[in-house]
Amino acid sequence: MNRQIVLGAGCFWCTEAVFSRVAGVTATMPGFSGGHVANPTYEEVCRGNTGHIEVVRVDFDDSVVSLDKLLEIFFEIHDPTSLDKQGEDVGYQYRSVIFYERNEDLGTIERAIKKAQTRFSRKIVTEVRKLENFYPAEAYHKDYFRNNPDKPYCKLVISPKVEKATREFPELIIK
Repeated sequence: MNRQIVLGAGCFWCTEAVFSRVAGVTATMPGFSGGHVANPTYEEVCRGNTGHIEVVRVDFDDSVVSLDKLLEIFFEIHDPTSLDKQGEDVGYQYRSVIFYERNEDLGTIERAIKKAQTRFSRKIVTEVRKLENFYPAEAYHKDYFRNNPDKPYCKLVISPKVEKATREFPELIIK
């Protein structure tokens, strides 16, 4: 069955680069969620006054990959103990967040956080919220890493995350 989850793990280019390679993920879409401005632009979100977070909508076939496994990958590819910051990306728009649509997913999410917490000495600050809105980002953000592999940010920040996911989840990552 096809399902969706919306994940914020810092820069949406990084998040999409990993999840677009996961077997069973049928589509990814970078965008913005959680804020109060309809159809925000990237520039507006970066200014930090929209309340939106950079996220990726992950469409997946749960007969191929479970929500449990997607959340395990999510907690592996970013620091969920860092509030509003991932690496050099700083601001509310880079917070760790899981937006869910189905109430029945809440238990799975809570168990995933509890399991992930055993790997961290600091408290996980990942926000868990019911999805209220999702606005796709401008077209140039889609498949940014795939389309710009030689850009410095892609080489220095995104590539290591993709390599880590490939190393940690070789059975799920499609190269």
